[in-house]
Amino acid sequence: MISSSNDPVWLAVYTKPRHEKVADEWLKKKDIESYLPLVKRHRQWKDRKKTVWMPLFRSYLFVHIPLVDSLYVLQTHGVHHIVNFNKKPAVIPDFQIEGVKKMLEGGYTPEPHDYMEVGEEVEITTGPMKGIQGILSRKDGGNRFVIKIDGIQQAISVLIDPGKLKAIKR
Repeated sequence: MISSSNDPVWLAVYTKPRHEKVADEWLKKKDIESYLPLVKRHRQWKDRKKTVWMPLFRSYLFVHIPLVDSLYVLQTHGVHHIVNFNKKPAVIPDFQIEGVKKMLEGGYTPEPHDYMEVGEEVEITTGPMKGIQGILSRKDGGNRFVIKIDGIQQAISVLIDPGKLKAIKR
């Protein structure tokens, strides 16, 4: 990867169907920093049950590169395109990627959640996800903490004790 004076940013990459792991491996072989959030899921076939690691966001992974180096990402096996909005690459804020990492490393099992435009912004005050910001939501009668990934318009949530949250005043 060619170095540049630009600071690296997180970009959302859309992969070919079921090529998330392949694209992630090829990006790493090119020394491109990539992040593919994986979760354990139980799958059942006619003859057996198995626990497998599956992408949290189907057909998406993230790369941390200077914008000028995006061509190297596009030339990678399994990559379809870099996600754009209004003809500009969808830059993902560092805190959103960090939030996903901490959620998965903290032992939480996130589930897909509706992407919301409205909702109160909150911050977790205790536990392994302390300091992570997101949105408070309700689902199935329980409080859920939602992290939105704006660049791909998707969100994930975990069940959380509301006593661990504080509202963010902006």
